Formats: sequence, C-alpha cells, structure tokens
Amino acid sequence: MSFDDLAALDAEHVMQTYARLPVAFVRGEGSRLWDSEGREYLDFLGGLAVTSLGHAHPEVADAVAEQARTLLHVSNLYYNDVQPKLAAELNGLLGGEGRVFFSNSGAEANECAIKLARRYGQKHGIPHTYHIVSALNSFHGRTLTTLAATGQPVKQAAFQPLAPGFWQVPYGEIGALEEQAERFEGKLAAILLEVVQGEGGVWPAPPGYLQAVRELCDRSGALLILDEVQSGLGRTGKWFAFEHFGIRPDIVTMAKALGNGVPIGACWATAEAAAAFEAGDHATTYGGQPLAARAALTTVQIMQRENVPERAAEAGARLADALANTPGVTGVRGLGLLLAAELAEGLDSKAVANACLEQGLVVNAVTATALRFEPSLLVTDDEIDEAVTILAKVLSP
Repeated sequence: MSFDDLAALDAEHVMQTYARLPVAFVRGEGSRLWDSEGREYLDFLGGLAVTSLGHAHPEVADAVAEQARTLLHVSNLYYNDVQPKLAAELNGLLGGEGRVFFSNSGAEANECAIKLARRYGQKHGIPHTYHIVSALNSFHGRTLTTLAATGQPVKQAAFQPLAPGFWQVPYGEIGALEEQAERFEGKLAAILLEVVQGEGGVWPAPPGYLQAVRELCDRSGALLILDEVQSGLGRTGKWFAFEHFGIRPDIVTMAKALGNGVPIGACWATAEAAAAFEAGDHATTYGGQPLAARAALTTVQIMQRENVPERAAEAGARLADALANTPGVTGVRGLGLLLAAELAEGLDSKAVANACLEQGLVVNAVTATALRFEPSLLVTDDEIDEAVTILAKVLSP
C-alpha cells in the first residue's frame, strides 16, 4: 500500500492524537528502517529507546515465534513458567533482595510504584501518607495519575482536575525537596524522579543531587522512586542510570528497552517496600504474560551476553564526541547512548529533524533547540559515523 493510501486510511479510522511525520515504516533490520516507498533510513531514535537490540533481532524474533506457538497468554490467577525467570534476571541486575511487578508500559509501571508508595505508608501506621513530590520538566506517563506526577503543565492543562497529592519542584534543587518534606512531615509517601529527564530534554541529575535525595528520603521516611523507563537496561553505560551516582533506590520502574519492541514494563521494589502490597492490591490482565515475558527474558539475556552497558558507554562517547565537533552543534548532554545535541542559535530542531528524515536519518526534536539520539545499544562505529555525516550535511550552510 502506498504512503498516500496508508495516510488516508489512518485519517479515516485512527484517532488523530499524534502529529505524525510523512513516512510509514514497514520493515526494519538492526539499525535500519525501510518505508512504504522502499526508501532506507538509519534509525537513531530506536522507537524512543525501545528497540534496544535493533529491529527484528533474530533471536528475539525466534523466541517470540516459538512462544506464540506454545502459549500466548494465561491469566495471572495462575503461574506461568516464564514470568518468574524474567523477574529473577531483573532482580539480579538490581542487586537482588527485591520483587517485581510486570505491566504493559512505563506509565503502568509508574502507576504501580505510586500505589505501592501509598500502601507502604498505610502499612506503617500513617493512613494519610499519599503526597508524592516529583520534578518540573519531568515525564512519568499519560494516565491521569502519572500525568499528575509529570512536571509539564502544558500536558496537564486540558485534563484538570488531576489526582491530588502530587507536587513538582525544580529538578536538581535539593532545598526545594527539603521544603516539601518539611511541609508534609510524616505524610510524604515518596519522591519520584528520573535519573535523566528524557522527554524533558535529556538532562542528567547534577552531581551530588541524587545522593542528597537519598539521604532526605532516609530522614523523612519517604520512599525513593526512580523512573528508569527511558534510561534503564544499559542505555546510559550502566544497567541502570542511578548506578552512576552510587545510590540504591527503594523502587525502580522500567519499560521501553525491556521487550525490544514487545510491550512490557516492570516495577521493581526492595523486599521491604514490596511487602506493603497484599494479594488484590494491584493487578493487570496482560502484565508478565508468557509472550511478553519471553521476549523480555530473551532480550535481557542477549543484553547480558553482549555487555550492552559497556557497549553503550563506548558508543556513546564516540557519538558525543562526533556531535560536539559538528558545526551547528553547540553542546552535547546525556549519558551513554541517551544524548541530546543542542543546536546553534537560530536553528529550529523540528526543521532539522525533518531535514534529517529526508536525508535518511531518524532523530527526534526533544526540545525546540535540541535533537535526541537513542540508537540501538548494538549500534556500530560505522553507523555512528554515517549518522553524524548526515547531520553535518543537513546543518551545513
């Protein structure tokens, strides 16, 4: 089907909630995509950090096909033979002594984290412990509850009133968090933060900030929830971005990279925090079902075999250096293969991203002045060089 026919079909039958760009991708392999007209692209967005091992990874594809022929789904009223194996792998990556709840997305993983934090307070004798403080410029999802936690008023405006009990303060300012902890003394359920603010523009936590937040949570009795939906599972050069800062959170959420494109999310918590949930407190029909869990288990096993954190650190350093030396780029920020390139004054990131797309490079305008780069964690040096060459061509006078 031609692009025009696809676009017309979409306009007639799909809710128009996305400002889509004029291309329909129909096939992928590794870091490459092909559209409905047969044009080839180099993908440095990875479906928003989702295709962590590249498109159509053969081992993941084979595992999904085998599982589809064996058992697609069984209710969480019963055990299945894949979910606990995946949970054990994730628990090991997070240092052990924890428990995992599986969801279908990052927003749902954050919903679980929020409910768990409130339940934890109740279980510790404080029935009205429900306040959660997050950061301005953050993004935690688009459900009504996670939207309330998201520190972007422009996304919240049309959906007021939102769930109560959520408060945002400037990211990186420990004093602002301390004020909220004092304000809600004894009733602060959690502090919820991204280690790297992804949708907000790829802003890593400043030095010393997360360590100070951890200490504040210890003093106040609040749980520390870290949203690693975009930064987790090797992308920043560590299995989880918080490892760069030498702390241990109480709850970690993840999703995007976990299934290499198959929808699955997870909420990990320490055994102490997880014990606040009782049977029936939280549930989901599809979470951790055999198909999604098999895709994720295979993905995580390949990640470990390929040592993707080390690969992301090395590839990210190469990409960051190349971007920093590209005329028209005034700065590069981020960790590993979660990077943003700030553009020179007068350049519009959306226009640049669109021009890159026309030249066969998929990137994202994460802010009005910056491009986001999230390629496969298996990206090659040659692909990095090719991507930067295309960007330089677009930015050249």
